[in-house]
Amino acid sequence: MPLKKQAKPVKKPDAPVKKAPAPINLVRGMKDILPADQPVWDLMRDKARELSQAYGFERIDTPFLEETGLFVRGVGKLTDIVEKELYSFETLGGEHVSLRPENTASIVRSYIQHGMLNLPQPIKLWYLGPMFRYDRPQHGRYRQLHQFGCEILGEGGAVVDAQLVFISWLFLKELGIEATVQINSIGTPESRANYRNALVAYFRTRRNKLSEDDKKRLVKNPLRILDSKDPAVQELKAEAPQIVDWLDEDSKAHFMRVLEFLDELRVPYELNPYLVRGLDYYTRTVFELYANTTDNDLAQAAVGGGGRYDGLSEVLGGRPLPGAGFAMGLDRIASLLKESNAPVKSEKIDVFVAQLGDQGRKRAFSIFEELRKSGIPAAEAFAKDSIKAQMEIANKRGAKLVVIIGQKEVLDGTAVLRDMDSGTQEIIDVRKVIHEIHKKLPQIEAH
Repeated sequence: MPLKKQAKPVKKPDAPVKKAPAPINLVRGMKDILPADQPVWDLMRDKARELSQAYGFERIDTPFLEETGLFVRGVGKLTDIVEKELYSFETLGGEHVSLRPENTASIVRSYIQHGMLNLPQPIKLWYLGPMFRYDRPQHGRYRQLHQFGCEILGEGGAVVDAQLVFISWLFLKELGIEATVQINSIGTPESRANYRNALVAYFRTRRNKLSEDDKKRLVKNPLRILDSKDPAVQELKAEAPQIVDWLDEDSKAHFMRVLEFLDELRVPYELNPYLVRGLDYYTRTVFELYANTTDNDLAQAAVGGGGRYDGLSEVLGGRPLPGAGFAMGLDRIASLLKESNAPVKSEKIDVFVAQLGDQGRKRAFSIFEELRKSGIPAAEAFAKDSIKAQMEIANKRGAKLVVIIGQKEVLDGTAVLRDMDSGTQEIIDVRKVIHEIHKKLPQIEAH
């Protein structure tokens, strides 16, 4: 009897291979400040706080989001920041808002809104935080940038300008960065208008040598042509009118007093007759700081700057108010500190709490909390089971003493206290851990 052919099993179609989702990366121009970078940033944050408080400034934090009109009116409608770099959008409620590109306009808005005019003047404020500009990302420059700044509102004397220049220069110096100040006076709006006419007349006769961007600047915002990096403009600037020749007498006298103060404080500065800064609100003194570095990108980019802005309050709807300030670019400064291998504070600890077993881990939690409340710098690795691994961490963190708690110590009501330098250890009453550590580390009691 012939055997029946068995039917071939029907092959099931392969299940579609599920593609793993693509990783999501940083938005262009943004960056993470990783744990390894934090010591450098802590160095800058600590120095900013120390200097600001030493000179009588109080901390202010303004919101990241403001009405777009604040920057259009305050910074200037025809500035590059407002025309090209503002992160603006309309909310679900129809509000036109922008991420702050700088903080001076926000601080003056806050001064007006909260009636700081009624407080003893001047008002001295400092800030530290992110700003946002849709700028071309480059070395030390990001679309979310971080700034430290100081503002003095309600005082128009030249000593204020000089003090702000000095503090910004000192901030760099005490971080180990040698820098030079470039400084100029752009006078009052009236004297600046006369200078603008002279500048336009000069460049108009040389218009054929200008790029399309610089031709637009010549029409919209002529002073900005002085910031052009175009080699042709750099060459033409040498013969261009200088604003110092158009200053009113009061602005000249004010500027001379600023320079006299800087001479007294021995701040290294260079007069730059073509320095104008990129914001419309500046009057009289303007300055920028350049690091003395071998890094060409950072040497050619200002790491900070500022000036006087006596008319800004009125533009924003307030009363006449003299004001001056500066902002330091922390991202660029962080790059300089890394380049120079600046010494940063290491997070050394005095005591490490090691544990073995579940019961030991529970008791170690309590001991660690006692150490924290007593102000003793301590560390732990509760997720680790191996004593060897924990001792390696203790050694890496620079612990002087290690408290060891295991099952036996829990039952006996004791702890092992190990001296990491000598390698000796002793058994102590768990209730006397803090007391024994204070005996071993007498400097903590003084602290």
